[in-house]
Amino acid sequence: MSQDSNAGLWSVRRPRETLHGVNLTSGIPAPPSTLKRQSTIGTMGTGHGRSLSGRQSLALPRPSQPLFQRSSDIGLGSVKRASVHNMNTSQFKPYGTPGSSGIPRSSQELDRRSSVYRPSARPSAVGGGPLAGGHMSFFQQAPQPAGVPRDPRPLKDRQFQNRIGQELLEYLAKNNFEMEMNHKLSDNFTKSPTQKDFNYLFQWLYHRIDPSYRFQKNIDQEVPPLLKQLRYPYEKSITKSQIAAVGGQNWSTFLGLLHWMMQLAQMLEGYARHQYDDACMEAGVDIAGDQIIFDFLTSAYQDWLNMDDEAGDEDVERALQPHVQGMAEAFERSNAKYIQELEILEGENARLLKEIQELEKSTPDPAILDNHFKIMEEDKIKFEEYNTLAMQRTEKYENRIQVLREELGKLHVELKEAEEERRQMQKSVDDQGISMQDIDRMTSERERLQRSIESASQRLEDVKKKVAEREMEASQRLDELERLVEKYNTVAYQIGLIPATAVNAKGKNLELQVTVNEGTPNFASSMQGVLGPNGQPLGGVENERLLADSTTGYQPAHILNLDLRGQVKNTFLALRKEVSERRKVAMDVMMEDHDLLDRAKEAIEDKRNEVEALGHRVRAAEEEYEKTKEVTNAQKMASDAQIEKMEKELAKMRAQLSESVQLMEQREMNTNIEYEQLTLRANALREELHTETMRMLNDVIKFKMHVQRSLEEYETFVADELEQELGIDDQEMEDEDTPMADV
Repeated sequence: MSQDSNAGLWSVRRPRETLHGVNLTSGIPAPPSTLKRQSTIGTMGTGHGRSLSGRQSLALPRPSQPLFQRSSDIGLGSVKRASVHNMNTSQFKPYGTPGSSGIPRSSQELDRRSSVYRPSARPSAVGGGPLAGGHMSFFQQAPQPAGVPRDPRPLKDRQFQNRIGQELLEYLAKNNFEMEMNHKLSDNFTKSPTQKDFNYLFQWLYHRIDPSYRFQKNIDQEVPPLLKQLRYPYEKSITKSQIAAVGGQNWSTFLGLLHWMMQLAQMLEGYARHQYDDACMEAGVDIAGDQIIFDFLTSAYQDWLNMDDEAGDEDVERALQPHVQGMAEAFERSNAKYIQELEILEGENARLLKEIQELEKSTPDPAILDNHFKIMEEDKIKFEEYNTLAMQRTEKYENRIQVLREELGKLHVELKEAEEERRQMQKSVDDQGISMQDIDRMTSERERLQRSIESASQRLEDVKKKVAEREMEASQRLDELERLVEKYNTVAYQIGLIPATAVNAKGKNLELQVTVNEGTPNFASSMQGVLGPNGQPLGGVENERLLADSTTGYQPAHILNLDLRGQVKNTFLALRKEVSERRKVAMDVMMEDHDLLDRAKEAIEDKRNEVEALGHRVRAAEEEYEKTKEVTNAQKMASDAQIEKMEKELAKMRAQLSESVQLMEQREMNTNIEYEQLTLRANALREELHTETMRMLNDVIKFKMHVQRSLEEYETFVADELEQELGIDDQEMEDEDTPMADV
């Protein structure tokens, strides 16, 4: 096929990977004049190879990927990504670079991908062609189902058309479409545009995607292959006849196409502006380093490709030094925020470590805290026991208060009865007509009796106070006795006297217990002589802690359950005697150990004295050694001087002898140098011939692979064209059959 028929298939250039990216469709043999390296700008659109020279790629090594045959590499390899080099676009100035106007016309013609085979001056080290296999794309689309796919967008809906048309107009106005294309859209563009409007819109939008592409043919021939390259999902539903006559019923289809191209251009612009970096950061992926490396590779690799093959390593390093410096500065700027965060975290870490040290210093020893905790636990248990006993006493006091209140109520009733009786007696006295003398006498008698009662009451109060004091003293003595009994039981438990199964108890129960009634001392009711209903004093025996019964207290021998002076004392004396015997035996053993220790100390002291004596002998030997060493060194220096003198004489003799041999050695060296030069020239000539032979073989192999790929792509292209024509014919036949069926 000719160059013009397939020129639109290769507008979007691929990254330099392997030779399978060379997608040429020509079957015409290449003339010998084309088998050379073209300009670096023109070869970017052709096969990607590496030079046979010793200069290797300076790009970072690519990670190994599985080698699969990529179905999109044949005929559609240019859609992998947008162009990374802005070529001269003098026909379309807004998309050209400032430095692109200086490229000659011949270079511009070579920029467009030609069907003429061009062997690359840089063959790939990975391998080429479909035979070597291609990298499986991560964005590989699944094979589309057979037939024409259905567009799910409601393109026939007027509201949807108005919305996407308005979005398209806003995008055009925002990016200066009319100024760049020098064309004004029709007023009713969104509903019935002109063919010229569509042509300019398509060209402008496609240049937003691929700025380096130039339209050279009719629009109906340019659009289908470009849509296939862009992988427009519904490109099969668009025919050349529809493209040549845009408008009417099919305008909604092309409006959807233009809107899709606008969205694709917006996506590429957002990617170039790093618009999606925030989403990557939110997802936990840091792409700052990848962007810096990608920018470095893009710029450095382009400069490396533009260099001559004869450039040396120093030229390469000098050309790439600005890019390396820029990448280093970019990494420093990127790492600045991490360094700042690291400094903040280090400061926080130092502050926390300081707080930990201060807390460790201010916190008491854990052993002391554990000891205090154990003491507090013991105090807690004792307090709970005391609290339980106090609660029991409180209940008893409340019961006693209730009894006293009942007694007080009875006394109030008796008082009222006495008052009533007194009034009755007063009334009866008045009725009897007693004289004043009798009343005075009775009053005097009553006063005397009253004084006697008061005197008796006073004596009773004194007796009660004395009894209360004795009761208080007895209670204190009893509490002290209980504490002593508790202390005795604690110490006895510690030394193994209780319980009866303890080591030192020997089967005897030596635990003391206070055998008294529960409750608190109360002699009030017994002293007042107030009796209850059963004839006993109020309160009962159970409430009289210090009384064995209502009238008798405890005997000293009855308060404790054991005989302290008899059984307990004898047991303690026997235990003390036994402990004294064991202590005596332990003291004897300890004295023997002390004697043994003293003997060991004496032996150690003797050995230490021997060591000191040996040390003196060692120091004397060292002094003698130093003296001997000095004498030996002096003798050695004298010998060295004599040897040096003899060596000088020997060197003089050798120089005299070598003068006669020097001429012969010179002639031998000249002969060897001439022989080496001849050998190097022969090797260089052999290497040059070998390199030329390998280059010719590589060119032949590449040309053969080019022919094979061209034939395969031509077969694929013919098959696609045949399928399209058969699909159109089938559709037309179905359209013809439908009216006939209706008839």
